[in-house]
Amino acid sequence: MSDLKYRRILVKLSGEALMGQYDFGIDAEVIAVLAHELKSLQQAGVELGIVIGGGNIFRGAGLAAAGLDRVAGDHMGMLATVMNALALKDGLQKKGLKVSVMSGLAMPQVCDSYTQRDAREKIALGEIVIFAAGTGNPYFTTDTGASLRAIEIQADLMIKATKVDGIYDMDPVKNPDARKYDHILYNDAIDQRLAVMDITAMVLCHENNLDMAVCNISEPNALLALARGENLGTRVTN
Repeated sequence: MSDLKYRRILVKLSGEALMGQYDFGIDAEVIAVLAHELKSLQQAGVELGIVIGGGNIFRGAGLAAAGLDRVAGDHMGMLATVMNALALKDGLQKKGLKVSVMSGLAMPQVCDSYTQRDAREKIALGEIVIFAAGTGNPYFTTDTGASLRAIEIQADLMIKATKVDGIYDMDPVKNPDARKYDHILYNDAIDQRLAVMDITAMVLCHENNLDMAVCNISEPNALLALARGENLGTRVTN
């Protein structure tokens, strides 16, 4: 535990990361790999919260742009995050870990309702808590929900684990000359509108002095390396 720089971490996983070899849904092999990575993180002494998106199942904002009522679409997106959270919980439990899913929407037959007090208590006792259904409100992304939950549980670091290995000044898929940042200040990331998280999420982290890191979830031991403060991905700080 002595080599950890960050002791309490919130990991934000994209829903798309769960698709693996598929174009839609959840790949059980990906769940197993993620569970292994998260178990290693906890065994190193990290107190752990997780937020997972729902883009592998449903994107409310996308269908809203096509004409679906935005509130209805966002609620459907929240339900997709609950499905992903339950799948990840199952994978973690198969690794022998104690896990809870806490939802921003009340659904007592499926998971616990979120309260800040209960979340902090569970995490302090060594339980992994997966936060689902965002903030429970429409018009807020899972990025914003992750930032809010990280602040509420008093995390030292938020890790956004995606399909890319950090933050670039341009889209690296479309621009082969895109330059990757090893470190960037929140003010600069916000001013440049870098597409790492939505602006609301970054402002929340900035105003509450919460460090953030962006990494590729497919890179083995990336989460543990970031918890140790190693130079990996991109760090965003004040």
